Amino acid sequence: MTDLYQELYEAWRKEKRQSELQNLPKDFYDRVAEYIKKLKESQRMLDDKTLKARLSRRELENIRRLSRELIETRLDKVLRMSAGGGAPTTSTILATHEEPVFETLVDASTQFLRIERDTYEGKGPEVPRKERVKTPETILVRFLCEIPAIVGVDMKTYGPFKSEDVASLPAENAKSLIYQKAAVEIEVE
Repeated sequence: MTDLYQELYEAWRKEKRQSELQNLPKDFYDRVAEYIKKLKESQRMLDDKTLKARLSRRELENIRRLSRELIETRLDKVLRMSAGGGAPTTSTILATHEEPVFETLVDASTQFLRIERDTYEGKGPEVPRKERVKTPETILVRFLCEIPAIVGVDMKTYGPFKSEDVASLPAENAKSLIYQKAAVEIEVE
């Protein structure tokens, strides 16, 4: 068992056992993604019938399951935190890729609370137009490998994608995929 697998397992275990959002290293998702990528690459070199290949497949399945459950558990906690207006110390708890999502959720929760307050006070809810229409910048990308469906920072589902697929994604998601070398930006003139 590798150090990263153990770290992922411990993060998953703590997140499941505690009601509060647990600390996660800023680069955690990048390192897990890189580990999964390396496992997938090493599997291509193995004979599918060998014990090593079966163990490698099982490890990949476990890592994917643990990371999916960890992310889903953290999302549930972040949604509950954002509904309460969030806490100023959350940025020290969140991984880099979670921070913009959390900020978006807090903004949305704040807007709903403002509507609730204005309605309760007998005023027509006033939500500034630019906040209501807020759309993220997008980047056109070409995928270099197969990618499962992802939830964008705009909370929309994108994908799944196959190698050579082209899609317009929110900038933050696109930049993350480009950084992980799973996609390349397509320049549009």
